[in-house]
Amino acid sequence: MAKKTAFITGITGQDGAYLSALLLSKGYRVTGLVRRSSTAEINDLRLRWLGIEKDVELIDGDLSDLSGLVRSIKDIRPDEIYNLGAQSFVKSSWQQPILTGHVTAMGVTNVLEAMRIEAPEARFYQASSSEMYGLIQEDMQSETTPFYPRSPYAVAKLYGHWITVNYRESFNLHASSGILFNHESPLRGIEFVTRKVTDSVARIKLGLSKELRLGNIDAKRDWGHAKDYVRAMWLMLQQDTPDDYVVATGVTTTVRDMCRIAFAHVGLDMEKHLVIDPLLFRPAEVDVLLGNPAKAKAKLGWVPEVSLDALIREMVDADLKRLKS
Repeated sequence: MAKKTAFITGITGQDGAYLSALLLSKGYRVTGLVRRSSTAEINDLRLRWLGIEKDVELIDGDLSDLSGLVRSIKDIRPDEIYNLGAQSFVKSSWQQPILTGHVTAMGVTNVLEAMRIEAPEARFYQASSSEMYGLIQEDMQSETTPFYPRSPYAVAKLYGHWITVNYRESFNLHASSGILFNHESPLRGIEFVTRKVTDSVARIKLGLSKELRLGNIDAKRDWGHAKDYVRAMWLMLQQDTPDDYVVATGVTTTVRDMCRIAFAHVGLDMEKHLVIDPLLFRPAEVDVLLGNPAKAKAKLGWVPEVSLDALIREMVDADLKRLKS
């Protein structure tokens, strides 16, 4: 059987790195799109953390450049395309709403159009987001729950989600979306709340800092491990029929309790170090997100394997290791 080729946008991000590792373990040729920048020398940091930086092929490109995407897909001839690239930080989307729209929304159309032109037989995965639910319309969100996005990022993700459905129905493409709830790991960016917490806890433990400043710690999220979630992405593209799936643990936890797990892991009293900063509250808050993964479990055979406690402990240990070295 010929080796499959995968093309991943956002390959140097958390999900891109873990997905690359998974696909390499399955014998894939893995290629990925990398946006040129002045920080190019650290672009493969996450790939290096996993020890796979020499096993993937990185290609210069940008989600806003349709002609470049067409050329890349023509040259690579991928069997599977995973669109993970985006401006993915919710807070920044209020400061950069137009950029977020160009990359996170229109970038999806560009990848789909390049695929339609050069690789219509390929299979496509779109990274949709639980942020699309926003002001939740049901206590537990499934594939049929109405969307109510509450940030420019969420609005852009909703466009990307629906344009994927539209290309699937208009051009008969094998295009699926994973509506992924929050998923974290030691490779999570420092700007995201879980990593901000684990990095700060590690710094406090080592005497490098004294406090952790957060906004709304009563917000509730459904958190899982990125390694589990990229496995769901791959499973979607192995199905005969494309479809959309919620990927979540089905358990919601407050930011406060997530912090408590991190502080307890290193033997610290959270109350002595946690500071609530009103400046860190979002303009429009998403108070609760809780996913219903029943469809993914039934049709894909997918179940999460890593608990939140184990995830946070792994992240704290990784940050302690980084800071000590």
